[in-house]
Amino acid sequence: MGRGDLSDEEWARLEPHLPTNRGRGGRWRCHRRVINGILFRQRTGLLWRDLPPCFGGWKTVHDRHRWWSADGTWERIPRAVQADADAGGRIDWSTVSVDSTTCRAHQHAAGASPVPRRSQVGAGARCGTVPMRPGAAREAGSRARSTLPEKVGAVRSGLSSCPAGGGDAPQMIPVLEEIRVPRQAGGRPRTRPDHVGGDKASSSRRNRRHLRRRQIKHTIPAPRDQRANRRRRGSQGGRPTGFDKTIYHCRNEVERTINRPKNFRAVATRFDKRAYVFRGTVTVAAIRLWFRPV
Repeated sequence: MGRGDLSDEEWARLEPHLPTNRGRGGRWRCHRRVINGILFRQRTGLLWRDLPPCFGGWKTVHDRHRWWSADGTWERIPRAVQADADAGGRIDWSTVSVDSTTCRAHQHAAGASPVPRRSQVGAGARCGTVPMRPGAAREAGSRARSTLPEKVGAVRSGLSSCPAGGGDAPQMIPVLEEIRVPRQAGGRPRTRPDHVGGDKASSSRRNRRHLRRRQIKHTIPAPRDQRANRRRRGSQGGRPTGFDKTIYHCRNEVERTINRPKNFRAVATRFDKRAYVFRGTVTVAAIRLWFRPV
C-alpha cells in the first residue's frame, strides 16, 4: 500500500457501496487499484495521462471516475456513510453552519466540446458512453470564463458538500437542499437541522423566509446596508433580525472544515472541463475525509 492509498479498513467500508457490473453483462475489475489512482490524482492534481502505471491504464481510471460522477455512484457512498454515522449518533443536528470557498478554474478547464441534445444523450447512454446529467448544457466552461472562480459550498457537521456558482446568498438554499441523510430504519431521509448559522454573505430576505417556512431557527447577521434599508422603511421594514453571538462563534467549525478538501490539489484548482465531473471530484474528497478525519 502506497502513501495515500486506501487502507484495508477503508476499503472494507467502501467496497459494499461500489457497483459490481457496468451493464451488458460486463463486470468491473480492480476497483481498489482504480480508486487509488483517482485518489493519487486528487492529491497531486496531475494530468490523467501522467498517472503512474501501477494504477493501470490512465483512461480506465479517468473513465471510471467520470462515469461514477455522472451516474451518482460517488454521491450514494457518502449518503450510506452518513446514514451509519447518524444511526450511531455522530451527526449533530442541533446547529449546522453553511459556508463556501473559491476554487480557481485552470485554463485547462476550458474548451469542452459542445453538449449533445437530449435525444443524442439518451442514444449515447444506451451505446455505453458516459451519461450526462440534466442541465449539462451549462456545465462546459468557455475560454472566457475559464479563469473565473468556482464556488464550493459546504454544510458543517459533515452533512453535504456541492459545487455551486455565484454568490453565497443565492446558493444557500441549494446547498441546504443537499442535506439528505437516509434513515437505516426506513422512512424519509432527514433533511432539516434544528438551527442554521451563516455569515453576512448568506443574508437575504429570500433565505430567511425559506428557513422560517421550514421552521428552522437561524443565526445570520444582517449587513450594514440591509440594516440601513430596514430602518429607512420605518415600520414597514419589519423587526430587526435576531442574533446570538454564542451560536455564531460556532461557525469556526465550518471555517476550518471548508479548507480541508482544498488540501487536494484537484479540488483547490478546477482542472475538470465538466461541472458534474468536478462535483464528483469534490465528493471523492469528502468521502476520503469521512473515512480519514484526521
